[in-house]
Amino acid sequence: MCTMIAKRIDVSGAARGGDEWLEVDHAYVSFDHPFHLQEEHTLNLDFVSEESGPGARVSVELTEADARELMAALASALDQADRL
Repeated sequence: MCTMIAKRIDVSGAARGGDEWLEVDHAYVSFDHPFHLQEEHTLNLDFVSEESGPGARVSVELTEADARELMAALASALDQADRL
């Protein structure tokens, strides 16, 4: 069953795809069927440069457990940076 859980946020950043860096302006976060990973559902991250066209993206699919571990690591790194 498709969950239809999807969020879009504006971002200002860069992502590396192949040999080139891509300026990204949006990120899409969804919890749904993956395209590649052999799981029923995954947390899917798509970093997109809409200005550069439909192929200008970097995608990541994570298991739910790995996505939660990544969120904790992100929060920890940002907490440490706040203390600098």
